Amino acid sequence: MSVTKDAVIETLKTIKGPDFEGDLVSLGLVSDIFIANNKVFFSITVPADRAQALEPLRAAAERAVKAIPGVEGAVVALTAEKKGGGMESAPPRPAPAPRPAAAARPAAPLAPAGRQQGKAGVPGVGAIIAVASGKGGVGKSTTAVNLALGLSTLGLKVGVLDADIYGPSMPRLLGISGRPETVDGKVLKPMQNYGIKVMSMGFLVEEETPMIWRGPMVMSALSQLLREVEWAPLDVLVLDMPPGTGDAQLTVAQQVPLAGAVIVSTPQDMALIDARKGINMFKKVDIPLLGIVENMSYFLAPDTGARYDIFGHGGARREAERLGVPFLGEVPLTMDVRESSDGGRPVVACDPEGAQAKIYRAIAAKVWERVQVEQQAAKAAAPTIVFE
Repeated sequence: MSVTKDAVIETLKTIKGPDFEGDLVSLGLVSDIFIANNKVFFSITVPADRAQALEPLRAAAERAVKAIPGVEGAVVALTAEKKGGGMESAPPRPAPAPRPAAAARPAAPLAPAGRQQGKAGVPGVGAIIAVASGKGGVGKSTTAVNLALGLSTLGLKVGVLDADIYGPSMPRLLGISGRPETVDGKVLKPMQNYGIKVMSMGFLVEEETPMIWRGPMVMSALSQLLREVEWAPLDVLVLDMPPGTGDAQLTVAQQVPLAGAVIVSTPQDMALIDARKGINMFKKVDIPLLGIVENMSYFLAPDTGARYDIFGHGGARREAERLGVPFLGEVPLTMDVRESSDGGRPVVACDPEGAQAKIYRAIAAKVWERVQVEQQAAKAAAPTIVFE
């Protein structure tokens, strides 16, 4: 049975509005309703300063819609622009059990307390690394998936969260199809391939379906993909960020306890201008910059092996030196990377001893080394309390 907007609207008319006045529909509080694969998505507009108090209203609307015959799931967000979206409502990590006074030492956070204050972690996930770019089309997602696979070759348990709601690419890049199962009807089981766990909005909607969502709905979906998925146990979760420096990117950077960020850029000046914006965004919210990757650094002709600097060369390296950010490596533009990516066969997994895979593995080793450096810095910055 297919689900219709009319059925959803009729159901929402039964939900009383704030302060039990009218209903959600008659008060004009319901956004455009989007339905894909019998999953319903919409937001409810409420005053920003009452968003937390009206969470039961959102939950009631979500329960009512899920009860409609034929509905397989629902994502309902409270639209409160000033609060930045759904990340604020993430449940805090449970407090650790108290230790004996004689040995009371607070656990060291992943990054200095100033960076992590107010950010709820993801249980069972050791470190979260963001892979970002100032603009689209620079090969960020290809870099993210091969970075994840490179980290896996180091013996780490790795997951990838495709945070690009509008243009999810992990299902194609990793050759995964189908729908994720649930553990208890609420928590999703991540998909898997090549030994890594993966979650993407691309598993929940058809590839051709446009995601016409406002910012708060995007943030609510991201919060669910991050915190309502059975990720544990993971040593590292790679977050493939949306391109650019908009609301979604900024809110993730502010609300998710990131161990650091990797910036992907191509060599030419136009791409580097946008890359600087991404770097500055992470700096403003005190996220460690793990380094810059220069993607499509040069082109290798498949027939002659000749090298061509199509987009220039070395721009990202010079920019990293200028900004005092680690330079992680140069990734050439080659036919095999393009063909394997389109075919769902990442080079690190399918040609682990090839030249391209070795480059990605070297980048992964540098990234993990930088993460460990940040962890050590965090431990040094964290106070130690000893009771005599």
